[in-house]
Amino acid sequence: MSLAYERQGDGPELVLLHGVGHRRQAWNAVLGLLAPHRTVITVDLPGHGDSPPLTTMGKQSVHAMGEELIRLFDELGLDRPHVAGNSLGGALALGAGARGRAATVTGLSPAGFWAGPWQFYYAKAVFKTMQAAAKRSGPYVDRLVDGTAGRAVVNAAIVARPSRLSPEQAKGDAAAFVRATDALNEIIARPIAFEGTVPASVPVTIAWGAKDRLLPRSQARVARRQVPHARFLLLPGCGHVPMTDAPELVARVLLEGSAAA
Repeated sequence: MSLAYERQGDGPELVLLHGVGHRRQAWNAVLGLLAPHRTVITVDLPGHGDSPPLTTMGKQSVHAMGEELIRLFDELGLDRPHVAGNSLGGALALGAGARGRAATVTGLSPAGFWAGPWQFYYAKAVFKTMQAAAKRSGPYVDRLVDGTAGRAVVNAAIVARPSRLSPEQAKGDAAAFVRATDALNEIIARPIAFEGTVPASVPVTIAWGAKDRLLPRSQARVARRQVPHARFLLLPGCGHVPMTDAPELVARVLLEGSAAA
């Protein structure tokens, strides 16, 4: 069974990849800004959203997901699309670039650039706390996120402006987070590290939320050493998942990044 995806818009293909525990609808806030200029393909990663479970077959999770992503490219006839991702999706986008399967790469707070071991264990603790909270509040989460204060509590680790996240989006995200439990546990079992080399001929944009509490922007210094030809940007006022924090800014970054080729 193929990964779940949606396609819309017109123009060069731009594949968008969400982060761990999220879903393809994470990009909803920017789709209307991108679709007039790009054929946008949003994907549910393995074990997330409507996609089949994550199966690693003994491989590191990010490698197994990268292989599934390339299989999807082949199914859709995509040789070298533009690829962008947030967090785990950013790591996968960079991996596609290293495999020679991306025309350009854009990463929004991409995972895999730990400045020290404590950063991984901090992120893991945040996800475990979110899991415990989701389990306790499960029957009441819909009512909780109806209010801005409730959305702020539920999404404090990943968004800086919870008032811009609609109740409907927050409810869907909460349900998706619970559905992705098995995949999330597999992914955070050990640190994800970006170890590939993206050719200098592949334009790379890496943008970090200035208010990212999950993967602090100090990790951008590590990314700069590993991807020295990348263009680095700061996203003012944005958290770890910046799409709803600043849709216009993020859409501009994605359009500019995917026009660099």
